[in-house]
Amino acid sequence: MSDKAAIDQLVVHYKELKNEIHKVIVGQDEVVDQALISIFSRGHCLLVGVPGLAKTLLVNTISDCLGLRFNRIQFTPDLMPSDIIGSEILDERRAIKLDKGPLFSNIILADEINRTPPKTQSALLEAMQERSVTAAGTRYELPAPFFVLATQNPIEQEGTYPLPEAQLDRFMFNIWVDYPSFTEELAIVKSTTSDQTVALKTIITGEEIMKYQEVIRRIPVADNVLEYAVRLVAKTRVNDPSAPKITKDFVTWGAGPRASQYLIVGAKCHAALNGKYSPDIEDVQAVAEPILRHRLVRNYRAEAEGYSMEKIVRELL
Repeated sequence: MSDKAAIDQLVVHYKELKNEIHKVIVGQDEVVDQALISIFSRGHCLLVGVPGLAKTLLVNTISDCLGLRFNRIQFTPDLMPSDIIGSEILDERRAIKLDKGPLFSNIILADEINRTPPKTQSALLEAMQERSVTAAGTRYELPAPFFVLATQNPIEQEGTYPLPEAQLDRFMFNIWVDYPSFTEELAIVKSTTSDQTVALKTIITGEEIMKYQEVIRRIPVADNVLEYAVRLVAKTRVNDPSAPKITKDFVTWGAGPRASQYLIVGAKCHAALNGKYSPDIEDVQAVAEPILRHRLVRNYRAEAEGYSMEKIVRELL
């Protein structure tokens, strides 16, 4: 099958996937779009929002529709790295082997990831970047495809630990889950307070996901789009000659090269899901906010004057 035909098929699968997800998830179109873009781009995503906004339900629903192995890890203050990766045991032949933990799955729901201390949060670093883990000097490959879909409560809440910057940078998207509209909440209450159940179909297999990931990587990108993405990221860095006044006034430090990479891969995926065979600048802009918002660090002046990350990114665009 040609890449063009594969993209056409992806568009069909994508629409079917969204229809199936919306049998359970009411509204949240942008959240669903961004979560699926991160999956088809081989990225991980962090869903941020107050409790009770169906973040966990969304991840469960997506895994049901993708037909992948799924594990949920509930992050708590007493969780240890070995609880995630696994621990060494003696088998019946008295040989040491790794008793694999829940990380060895296709989709990992890292639920309330910021309720566990940084020591345990850091256990995910190698897994998210290398798709492997190292235990007692031995490297173990994780199953493919592999995604971490994490949920996080706002850091202002009690009992939360801010994620280390190195870990935040490994999430392709930081997705803000907001309150539903009145109409959406009405539909949610109606459907969840009755005895109706929804049976979800598997729309895409793991093999198809990996095929689409390869096709998206092969999509050509014009030089002006590449330059736009790299210049946009450069504008977030205080010491860069191209940094505008808003960066110098309100940003402590900006995004690294991983942001430029994700902007291009995300733009390719956004274009493909909308039936285009090459991304343009509008596709970069469409994915810029969830890619950049967690990679910039505001200074005290920005907080005092009410400049949110979203406002800074929008002005940079």
